[in-house]
Amino acid sequence: MKKRILLTGANGLLGQKLVGLLVQQPDVDLIATARGSNRLPFADGYTYRSMDITDRQQVLDVIADVRPNVVIHGAAMTDVDKCEVQKDDCWAQNVHAVEYIIEACQATDAFLVHVSTDFIFDGADGPYDETAEANPISFYGWSKEAGESAVKHSKIRWAIARTVLVYGIAHDMSRSNIILWVKKSLEEGKNIKVVTDQWRSPTLAEDLAMGCYLIADQEAEGIFNISGKEVITPYEMAIKTADYFGLDKSLIAQADASTFTQVARRPPRTGFILDKAQTVLGYNPHSFEEGIAILADQLKQPV
Repeated sequence: MKKRILLTGANGLLGQKLVGLLVQQPDVDLIATARGSNRLPFADGYTYRSMDITDRQQVLDVIADVRPNVVIHGAAMTDVDKCEVQKDDCWAQNVHAVEYIIEACQATDAFLVHVSTDFIFDGADGPYDETAEANPISFYGWSKEAGESAVKHSKIRWAIARTVLVYGIAHDMSRSNIILWVKKSLEEGKNIKVVTDQWRSPTLAEDLAMGCYLIADQEAEGIFNISGKEVITPYEMAIKTADYFGLDKSLIAQADASTFTQVARRPPRTGFILDKAQTVLGYNPHSFEEGIAILADQLKQPV
């Protein structure tokens, strides 16, 4: 019997990596969903269904029709500053949509893997384990914490996969990431300022996809930290990127977060402790240097 997995957010970075991973699993029948048309670069090995997660009836109808064993809910509004300004859109995508998916999972007895974030924490004392108390300091963080709360208080079988600062390359992506931004800036001889007073566990998108798959495959219940293994500053990430590509590090200036004007507050120190995911799931992420090498390799491949 194949395990039928329905994925939301298939057109996004995590979604594309998950489709790429899941179509390689012989025991998985994959249904990829996203709003609008399929923007993935290949169509073989899975079924695509258009599904707007903010439309309750559409969510209920598609999931009732597909009857998946597992739903991996990767779709969300993740632009932290946009969430602070467009609060209604943020709540619709990050809270109401989760409620609709829970309702659909309950009707079909599907196991839910819900993707969440380190921004549910205030960043006062990271790195965090799975038992840490949430205390969001941005509207995005609050919306993701509310989504988690809906999952935890539901009657379905569930897992929450929390992640941190996801980076990677995907087809047709408008958003950059710290590695590509640093590489491009230094290659153009630009001076850049990078913060030294924020700490994160940067997560390769392929690693997050693997973590979600491991949870889905085992139907492992509970909360799991799925991130990179180091806790480092964006400044350190920039230096490592410059070192890897042999670029001029003297163009990188240290700065603190107060020098940047951002609409939403950022937690200063997050990062995750991965013991549970490593022990229970066998999760083993790449180091940041290995992640840079994987991206560099992907940049050489024809689009």
